[in-house]
Amino acid sequence: MTRESLLAGVAVAILRLLFCTIRLKVDDYSAIKNDTSGKSIILCFWHNRILGITVSFLRLYPAMQRKGVTVLTSPSKDGEILAQIMAGFRMGAIRGSSSRRGSQAMRELVRAVDKGTDIAVTPDGPRGPCYKLGPGVVFLAQTTGTRIFPLHAKFSRCIRLKSWDRFIIPLPFSTISVKVSEPISVPAELTPEEFEKVRLDLETTLKNEAD
Repeated sequence: MTRESLLAGVAVAILRLLFCTIRLKVDDYSAIKNDTSGKSIILCFWHNRILGITVSFLRLYPAMQRKGVTVLTSPSKDGEILAQIMAGFRMGAIRGSSSRRGSQAMRELVRAVDKGTDIAVTPDGPRGPCYKLGPGVVFLAQTTGTRIFPLHAKFSRCIRLKSWDRFIIPLPFSTISVKVSEPISVPAELTPEEFEKVRLDLETTLKNEAD
C-alpha cells in the first residue's frame, strides 16, 4: 500500500464519521433533482467548499439515479490523495491542471461527458488564486454543450486551514447549507469578449455566496 493510499483510507474513515453528525440543508433553484434528461452536468464550486459539497453528494445523489460523478484533480501527490479519497466516496477522478496534463485532461473530460457522467470542477484549484475562476470550466461547457450548475456551501461552525484557499472543515454536529443556483448554458460560438463575460458572471455568482 502506498503512502497516498494509506492517507486516503484514513481520511475517508474519519470523514465518514464526521459526515454522520452533520445536518444538511439544501436550497435548489435549479430543479436538478427533477432532471431526467440523462445529459451530463457540470458541478462548479470553490475549492475550499469540497467537503460541504461532498456531504450533499453522499446524502442526495444516490436517489437521483444519475450515472456518477468524475472530479477534476491535480496531477500532484496531493491530487492523488484527493483522487483516492473521492474513490472512497464512489466518485471518479481525472488528473490535470492548467500547468500539467491540461489538454489531455480536457479530452478525458469531454469523453466522460459523452458517456453521460457528471463532472465536478473547482475552478480556482488546485493552487489558486482563491475565488479566481479559470477559463477551463467555461471552455468545457462551451465545447460539450453541458450546463454549469453553480454550487455554494456555507458552514454554521467550522475551522479553516492556513492553506492558500483557507480550506473549510465542518465541525461535528454543525449544519452545512448548500445552494444550487440556476444552471448556466454556454453558447458554442462566442467572441473573446463574450467568453470573458460568461467567465466573469460565473465567478461573480460563486463569489457572491462565499464568506
